[in-house]
Amino acid sequence: MRQIDVSQVIQLVEKLCMEANYVLAADIKHCLQERSQKEESPLGREILQTLVQNADIAASECSPMCQDTGMCVVFVRLGQEVQIIGGFLEDAINQGVRQGYTKGYLRKSVVKDPLERINTGDNTPAIIHYELMPGDGFELTVAPKGFGSENKSQLQMLTPSQGIEGIKAFILQTVSEAGANPCPPIIVGVGIGGTLERCAYLSKKALLRPVGSANPNPQLQALEQELLAEINKLGIGPAGFGGSTTAMAVHILTNATHIAGLPVSVNIGCHATRHAEGKI
Repeated sequence: MRQIDVSQVIQLVEKLCMEANYVLAADIKHCLQERSQKEESPLGREILQTLVQNADIAASECSPMCQDTGMCVVFVRLGQEVQIIGGFLEDAINQGVRQGYTKGYLRKSVVKDPLERINTGDNTPAIIHYELMPGDGFELTVAPKGFGSENKSQLQMLTPSQGIEGIKAFILQTVSEAGANPCPPIIVGVGIGGTLERCAYLSKKALLRPVGSANPNPQLQALEQELLAEINKLGIGPAGFGGSTTAMAVHILTNATHIAGLPVSVNIGCHATRHAEGKI
């Protein structure tokens, strides 16, 4: 049994909170650069180039790339042969968030109660998702989620008879209604199947897949490409000023579901879709 002290978890989460807010992921940066050469709108090209410049400045100055430094979403992959010692894992993750957002001068955006609306002052508590895996590994992904994009995400319980055409119509409607609000060009995470809460989780997890990577399922890969083409025909464009680059990618994850249901969730990621990964 491999032992990991909570102090290591705190340090890693602290580091990843700052890294995710300061450093644009290489796959997303590459896509923005590539699209800036292909974008049909002159203003759109200028905006895409500006987004890359903004990312370069943020990384070089260790400054947040966006004023909304998000609510911290943490994905934990925990090996079943790992023992966490020295404290409670969830407390350690939240302490890492607390330290990262304080030391990194990141905006605190979390309120303790959704009705009373009193800010916690340290961006905790985080939203934490746990996934067990074989072996003695410990992997973390910190994904700060701004609410310009989160507020435009949607979930719908379709019926099986609505099928793939119903799925496509719902995704396109969600993106169209979102317009410029989620800071395009966006990444569209889609969860299909499971239950209400499972498909919502899958749609957020789908945002973490590298932009430009192929879905291992050929049918889903074709659907992603079709949806990306249709979304980019909407003409919303970079920052909502029009153009041929409304989305950089559509990523789909699926799950087994009930014979009577077809849950579909769309989680929209902004042009930065911030995340940073680490291991202990």
